[in-house]
Amino acid sequence: MTDPASPSVLGALRDWTGRSESRRDTLTAAPLAGLSATLDRVDDPEPHLGTPLPPLAHWLYFLPRAPQREIGVDGHPNRGGFLPPVPLPRRMWAGGRLELHHDLRVGDEVERRSTITKVDAKEGRSGALVFVTVRHEISNAQGVALTEEHDIVYRGNPQVGAVPPVPAMAATDEDFKREIVPDPVLLFRYSALTFNGHRIHYDRPYVTEVEGYPGLIVHGPLIATLLVDLVRRELPDARLRGFAFKAASPLFDTHPLALCGKRDADGHVSLWARNHRGHLAMHARAELA
Repeated sequence: MTDPASPSVLGALRDWTGRSESRRDTLTAAPLAGLSATLDRVDDPEPHLGTPLPPLAHWLYFLPRAPQREIGVDGHPNRGGFLPPVPLPRRMWAGGRLELHHDLRVGDEVERRSTITKVDAKEGRSGALVFVTVRHEISNAQGVALTEEHDIVYRGNPQVGAVPPVPAMAATDEDFKREIVPDPVLLFRYSALTFNGHRIHYDRPYVTEVEGYPGLIVHGPLIATLLVDLVRRELPDARLRGFAFKAASPLFDTHPLALCGKRDADGHVSLWARNHRGHLAMHARAELA
């Protein structure tokens, strides 16, 4: 496999920096109703014209629609196009940061302008890693409603016999907590809502026999959405102004997980997801208005 950290390859990948694309969409009600059902929010009213989008529900729009002939063996669209063609087989959404400026609402005609702001590489414990940062601006008739950065990491398949690093332990001093079982139905429904064909989330033979994981992998954006949903459940009158999250280790459908929150001294909320062994899976921070 081509070394993505070599000067020639990395230089070619960095040529993607500054590239941008724009996509348009209409914010419809059906995905929001599906998200409420998937998150088990039984008391949510039925969304209608003018209903504000809950935090992170914008991830249900501007979905990729690659033709079936352009789908790779892992279920993702083939490399190239807007994102650089990184020569590494594994791709994951590693984290992100966003600011909410004003509400997006059902019925809005919206535009998302996306720009690649950074491409970098380094050598990790498991081999070469390539990082791509994409900035999004989502606008409606009132102007820019949301700005966001996505961190995407590419890596190689693990070597045979390689022992994965032990994740860090998560904090246990939470003020509130919710435990859930990320069963295959939950993962499949979220994949359907986001039109995500990545087989690691629903194809057990593929994820265990080809990619070598112990079970179906819980989507990073789903974990982030569950953490924000925890804030909505515990602090229903709070308004989210900003949110940042970073994945630390994968979660699987083989065991329950804990969603944890702790109020900071400044009134914001520290959030984290903890696996059944007490390891940290994701940490986040919610900035409240």
